Amino acid sequence: MDKVDLKLIELLQKNARYSLKHLAKEVFLSTPAVSSRILKLEELGIITGYSAHVDALKLGYNIKAFINLEMTPKQKPQFYPFIEACPNVLECNCVTGKYSMLIKVAYHTTLELDTFIGELQKFGNTETQIVFSTAVEHRGIDVSS
Repeated sequence: MDKVDLKLIELLQKNARYSLKHLAKEVFLSTPAVSSRILKLEELGIITGYSAHVDALKLGYNIKAFINLEMTPKQKPQFYPFIEACPNVLECNCVTGKYSMLIKVAYHTTLELDTFIGELQKFGNTETQIVFSTAVEHRGIDVSS
């Protein structure tokens, strides 16, 4: 990977809908060369997909929360399929410390959140933080460093 690839990644993280023509202009290459580089980055698994950022509040998801789950490693084979099938789970990470899973969720109501937490508790103890505001929204990786 060279500086051009890093610049393409930076640009696509800002706006994955940039045209190949725009990207080519930004990195001083031809459109076919940029297309080839992007394809290579996808094949290498560096670019894993493209998505749209949406306003959860405008879609009625008024509750964003982080749930810590304390569970044993033996439960992972049952837990992973369960959590993967939960559509309101935005992210689930296996972490260090007392709690082994950190789960980010979005729900319309606290009642829905409470029901989900009840389901989670079959795996272990939970601790939940409801988000009041977000100072920094999800952003891409800084590839300029």
